[in-house]
Amino acid sequence: MAYFAVTYEYTDSSERRDQHRPEHVRFLAGLHEERRLLVSGPVDGGARALLVLAGESAEQVAGVLDGDPFHREGLIARRDITAWNVFFGADRLAAVTA
Repeated sequence: MAYFAVTYEYTDSSERRDQHRPEHVRFLAGLHEERRLLVSGPVDGGARALLVLAGESAEQVAGVLDGDPFHREGLIARRDITAWNVFFGADRLAAVTA
């Protein structure tokens, strides 16, 4: 299993994000329960978010995240998915995703 750091940069439409946030949170909670989403949260005062996911490839992670209601509603201006070679803490992450 590989790990991927994902950043979301949101559009300026905070009203529409608020409207779709409950569904977005349920979506991410489901990924967390499945142990695909390891950690996530807002950065830069909520203008962006950082997510760490386990997956087989960047393409597979992208396919999973395409189901995010924020993605579906066009509320993510930019999404970057980067393979993350974990050095410190790799054993802890492996225990979480096992």
